[in-house]
Amino acid sequence: MSNEYILVEKSLSLSGEVKLVGAKNAVLVIMASLILTDGKSLLSNVPNSQDVRSMIELLEILGAKVLFDSKNNTLEVDTSRIDSFKVPYEIMKKMRASVLVMGPLLAKFGCAQIALPGGCVIGSRPIDYHLNNFKKMGADIEAVGDSISARVKNRFKPTKLVLEYPSVGATENILMASVFTKGITRIVNAALEPEVLDLISVLKKMGANINILPASSIEIEGVSTLKPIEHKVINDRLEAGALLLASAITGGQIYLPDAPAWAMDLFLFKLEQMGHYIEVGSDEVGVTLKATNSPKAVSFKTGPYPGFPTDLQSPMMAAQCIAEGKSIVEETVFENRLLHVRELQKMGAQIQVEHNRAIVTGVDQLYGASVIATDIRASCCLVLAGFVAEGKTIMSGVNHFKRGYDSLDKKFIGLGACIKLMKIDEFLDFNKIDQFEENFEEIKN
Repeated sequence: MSNEYILVEKSLSLSGEVKLVGAKNAVLVIMASLILTDGKSLLSNVPNSQDVRSMIELLEILGAKVLFDSKNNTLEVDTSRIDSFKVPYEIMKKMRASVLVMGPLLAKFGCAQIALPGGCVIGSRPIDYHLNNFKKMGADIEAVGDSISARVKNRFKPTKLVLEYPSVGATENILMASVFTKGITRIVNAALEPEVLDLISVLKKMGANINILPASSIEIEGVSTLKPIEHKVINDRLEAGALLLASAITGGQIYLPDAPAWAMDLFLFKLEQMGHYIEVGSDEVGVTLKATNSPKAVSFKTGPYPGFPTDLQSPMMAAQCIAEGKSIVEETVFENRLLHVRELQKMGAQIQVEHNRAIVTGVDQLYGASVIATDIRASCCLVLAGFVAEGKTIMSGVNHFKRGYDSLDKKFIGLGACIKLMKIDEFLDFNKIDQFEENFEEIKN
């Protein structure tokens, strides 16, 4: 268990201008795709998050040479000496995105040996969509315990692959696995999230032949080789959402000059429905928000892009907790993505859960409590709730916050927030937090 905690105090009217960094959900798969090349590639706008650090470690174990300039957010990856197709169990357990190296390894070596991936506790997120489609392409797969070995005897065969659900990870893995397959591979009911489109842009820069067809289909015509690239990762719509909600929930005003508004239509629409003023910049880049003093509750349902993003469900729920009226939040992507409800209830939120739906009745006030973040987006949700809670909020599960965001706490501070990352020893000496004495004993134990 980590000995780090985040201390949050009530922080109203968070306001200012913030620059965004690259999308975690885009950069991790782009880093995996570099396995397909031989030589040096340069990525810019790379977030300095723990998941990025873990992916760097994974690439280095495979034989890549990686130089990360975290100050300037640039990443140089030399793949010319990658000579391994085995990913250690310890790396796979750090993050679920590690499974995305399976496709590139099979395409390059015809072999891949991995373990079941770890990460957030938000649902089973089975990799069956990945494995079953690799089998249809011609891979032999053997699973023993948590270990998975895959081998392609000759080459992948061009296939029409129909996804039961537009899984982002499966779409990305199939894309990368099929780039060297002679003939045409088609993915039907493919995911077309902005992060998937960024990967497609990268693969096309490398020399891949990929076309997006109507009705959410992707065609890949195999090529013989791919070359290294330079690429700027798209800005993070999820970081943008977190910052907009921080300002909205506290009654502030914020300007995000490089927010990808073009990828945030439904989310921004819901903020407007709450009563917040939203202005979008030219070419749908850049967002200004001026918060209303009397937010109205809105209902929403998560779904594949362009639906409401599951990764903004929990932060948006925090805003509903103090909005006027009743909100129904339906989660359709991950079965365990309502675990943050229990923590919000500790803070005084009025929420009822019925299967995959949460019914939120707005209250006048939340109260500081000792809470636990169970995944990346839940950590953001609880911090946002802490900004409008009376008293002090202590959040454990800081590893999730670090995995998903690059210095988001510092960006909140720049807007005027009272938030601090602390060690357990600092908490024990922090005698002003008298209302949490019982929780201290729980933390120590």
